[in-house]
Amino acid sequence: MGYTVVALEDKIMEMYPELTEKGIAVSLEFSSEKNAYIVKFSKGGRALTTHLDKKDADDCMNNIKCVYLGMQIGEFEKNFEEYRKG
Repeated sequence: MGYTVVALEDKIMEMYPELTEKGIAVSLEFSSEKNAYIVKFSKGGRALTTHLDKKDADDCMNNIKCVYLGMQIGEFEKNFEEYRKG
């Protein structure tokens, strides 16, 4: 499946609108070494990273929510909130 990093980023933002609502920025880059996308979430000078396997990225582009990425987003939201309170 062919798509750009920007298209995948847009799709993630579309599938997980809470990122925009909570002011969390997303950036991606593809690692051919890992055959995965490195996903960076940032907010307020803090950043967290995870990876998204190529197969999961393909599913995402086919409108199938990635459970692993969704769990990571939830964890990152919690971490950002705890940092803000701390």
